[in-house]
Amino acid sequence: MKIEGKPFSAFDAAKLPGGLVPAVIQDDRTLQVLMLGYMNREAYEKSLAEGRVTFYSRSRQRLWTKGETSGNWLDIVSVAADCDCDTLLIRVIPHGPTCHTGSKTCFGEAVPETEGFIRYLQSVIRGRHAEMPEGSYTSKLFNRGVNKIAQKVGEEAVETVIEAVAQNREAMIYEASDLVYHLLVLLEATGCSIADLEKELARRHS
Repeated sequence: MKIEGKPFSAFDAAKLPGGLVPAVIQDDRTLQVLMLGYMNREAYEKSLAEGRVTFYSRSRQRLWTKGETSGNWLDIVSVAADCDCDTLLIRVIPHGPTCHTGSKTCFGEAVPETEGFIRYLQSVIRGRHAEMPEGSYTSKLFNRGVNKIAQKVGEEAVETVIEAVAQNREAMIYEASDLVYHLLVLLEATGCSIADLEKELARRHS
């Protein structure tokens, strides 16, 4: 899948030591920053052409496609250059851990494993809606329709309130998690997303 991006000639060569442009890699689903790599013209153009991230290794002085030995590919969703045209932001769908240590990101504990999980869960729910696998609770909810899903959201909201009023912290977290999950299902069923909520909240804040 060919990815759209600026031609490499658009980057400011004077700001690219060794002709290499830094590439920040971000998980498109969770928004976690996964790693930083470098690309020369060949690596950049190969990445755009194949839809998978290829870097230039400064230590080995050759191209390397992330996942070529581990199978932990980085499939590209979008590519953007910063305002000075000397850094890339590449949003990806990672297949497996990104770091060679087996960690989800190359920043270890600086980026908690659970950070961005709600967005990841949204992508799983979206996948269930598209595929409707048998035996999936999420599929059953979609089959029951918006009214039943909305009813479930209401039930979970009441249970969350009950535990909050009773000051049962652990029970409230458990019920609130159920509430968030069912709300995500409702958003998907009605063609909405977390991004829509963020836009509305940002509008109110401004």
